Amino acid sequence: MKLLRYGPAGREKPGMLAADGTLRDLSGVVDDIAGDVISPAGLDRLRAIDPQTLPAVDGNPRLGPCVAGLQKIICIGLNYSDHAAETGAEPPEEPIVFAKALNALCGPNDDVELPRGSKALDWEVELAVIIGSKTKYVSEAEAMDHVAGFAIMNDVSERDFQTKRSGQWTKGKSHDTFGPLGPWLVTRDEVADPHNLDMWLDVNGERRQTGNSNTLIFNVPHVVSYLSQFMTLMPGDVISTGTPPGVGMGMKPPQYLKAGDVMTLSITGLGEQRQTVVQA
Repeated sequence: MKLLRYGPAGREKPGMLAADGTLRDLSGVVDDIAGDVISPAGLDRLRAIDPQTLPAVDGNPRLGPCVAGLQKIICIGLNYSDHAAETGAEPPEEPIVFAKALNALCGPNDDVELPRGSKALDWEVELAVIIGSKTKYVSEAEAMDHVAGFAIMNDVSERDFQTKRSGQWTKGKSHDTFGPLGPWLVTRDEVADPHNLDMWLDVNGERRQTGNSNTLIFNVPHVVSYLSQFMTLMPGDVISTGTPPGVGMGMKPPQYLKAGDVMTLSITGLGEQRQTVVQA
């Protein structure tokens, strides 16, 4: 299934993308794409519904973040071997973990803000894992049972804030709009192998990132299990698993985003995003 949320920011309704590409309204069935709705039992109930029996949504509404009710966004740094190489960093021995503030979350096609004082706004196409049930001290063998599905995240980053302003990476990752998520949550059963997905990102129509999740250093079960040793993962929580090569910071010379630039990005089977950069 492809689950989504549509409508004005803060007033999104739950929806489902039918096989014929039509958007169907789920608001008569569930309150939101959140909590128990994305548990294994909740997803089974949604699978039993014939999408053609749901009301069709007219027009081309705004899409919001594809999941609600999350408590945290956790990101994994330098988790692609080819991206680590382009930065000149040694592959980490354990996952590098940092947080992205919840205010960064936005819809997949919403404008991305260029922060005041920003000189190094960068892009990162990433495979996001969406947790479906409470996850604490889970083994790698059982980790995927706790995953509701996958989505695209653009882990937008301000590199000067991240690397030159002291402290942790979080301050370069958490500005409003730095976390476009969606367009939809693709349930785990529809992603045959999350470790073999092509991914790309263009800036103003020019290819910047090209990669595949097969170069992940720490795979999805490992990351979910690892994080669950340090914190309880809750339904809706998002794990952004790292980016392939081609970020602006890694270019020679580095190239960064400016107001008016357009990012387009995609991962096989997970849809496509498009954002325009605007001045905050």
